[in-house]
Amino acid sequence: MARRRLVGLAIGSAVATFLITPALAETTPSTRLVSCGTDSCLLVTGHRDSPDAQVRIAGHRVDVEGERNWRVRLPVSTVREWSVPFARKIEVSLDNSTAAGEGSRFAKLPIGLLGHVPDLASLVITLN
Repeated sequence: MARRRLVGLAIGSAVATFLITPALAETTPSTRLVSCGTDSCLLVTGHRDSPDAQVRIAGHRVDVEGERNWRVRLPVSTVREWSVPFARKIEVSLDNSTAAGEGSRFAKLPIGLLGHVPDLASLVITLN
C-alpha cells in the first residue's frame, strides 16, 4: 500500500514538473547572435504580460518590436559597453505601474561573447 502511494506521488510530481516547466520557460528572456548588415547583433527576446511594460536591458531602456512577445537587436559593441568583461548573462527587466510582479530576469549570453581574445601571432600544434 505504501509503495503504491510512493509511486503515485512520484508520477504526480513528474506530471506537475512537466506542466510547470513550459510556463517558466516563457518568462525567461533568451539571446542569440544575429547578423545586422556588416556587424553582429545580440537578439534578445522575451515575454511580458502587459504590452505597455517598458523593457530595460542592463538598466538601459530599449525600444522593442512586438507586443507581449518582444524582441530587440543590440549591436555587440553596445552590449560590451553595458556589461562587465567576461559576463555570462545580462539583466533584462520590465517596469511599468501596470506590470506589477514583472521584475528582473537574467538572460544567458552566447558563450565567449564578452570574452577578450588576445591576438595570436602563431599557433603551434604538435602530434605525439
